[in-house]
Amino acid sequence: MEETNKQVPVTVLTGFLGAGKTTLLNRILTEQHGKKYAVIVNEFGEQGIDNDLVVDADEEVFEMNNGCICCTVRGDLIRILSGLMKRADKLDAIIVETTGLADPAPVAQTFFVDQDVADRTKLDAIVTVADAVHLSTQLSDHHEAEEQIAFADVVLLNKIDLVDESGLEVVKERIKKINPFAKIIHTTKCGVSLSEILNLDAFNLKRILDTEPDFLTSDHDHEHDDDVTSLSFVSDTPLDMEKFQDWFSKLLQTKGQDILRTKGILDFTGENDRYVFQGVHMLMDASPMGKWPEGKERSSRLVFIGRNLESMNLKEGFENCKSA
Repeated sequence: MEETNKQVPVTVLTGFLGAGKTTLLNRILTEQHGKKYAVIVNEFGEQGIDNDLVVDADEEVFEMNNGCICCTVRGDLIRILSGLMKRADKLDAIIVETTGLADPAPVAQTFFVDQDVADRTKLDAIVTVADAVHLSTQLSDHHEAEEQIAFADVVLLNKIDLVDESGLEVVKERIKKINPFAKIIHTTKCGVSLSEILNLDAFNLKRILDTEPDFLTSDHDHEHDDDVTSLSFVSDTPLDMEKFQDWFSKLLQTKGQDILRTKGILDFTGENDRYVFQGVHMLMDASPMGKWPEGKERSSRLVFIGRNLESMNLKEGFENCKSA
């Protein structure tokens, strides 16, 4: 029988040192949840995975006694993923863990860039584990902590039992300032149903907009306190596709390193379909997503999350894309 052609969903798991990722990974690798997950970690030994639970090991691939797999990325992530694709029909999902000081973008970009990987896997969500006790300090002191929040589709706000109600609100507001679109889940010892963080299809913007039409409409005021911020724009006037593509490609070429995430739904002149896109740094995935819903006003919404956004003249650039 031929290898299956199904796309295996991939969750990128990130979070600052000490936030609780190891606790979560151990749960995935040890609980009898009836699923077969492959977990890719940077170094097996550093994760504190219980060696007693390893039933079979073949160099970088460790078979756990609950049927899951744990791999180490000593080499190339693409090579590891290619190897896992030989068992794709047996896998329910893949979780890729990034180190505590790592920017999750390069991992996420792998699923846009490598065609073989893109054909066989799909980026499902970026999940960030955050420490409710220390996050405010980490956000002030470390760019990496900000980026991990900025890229997140879901934030697991962990250790909430160690902060009071007012402290929790302060941390949540900080998260929302950086990324108003991430879902925040409160946890203690990463006690969360795995269905809340895996197989979410969070990178499928079409699905999200079908269930939450106002997803890209932010009512958050733009804040200047944090290094990483978000800006959103709306236009009821259709956009010129050529102008938009020209502006956006130049923008990504010159400012892409500072643009962490982009999300949008666009109304182009002469097109019956609405267009949807998501981007990570300088890589963007765009496609038509079917006709506009009956009775819904057509409009374009564009969201940027990144650094130094105010200096990019984004509003002017967006306005210039409107059809004459």
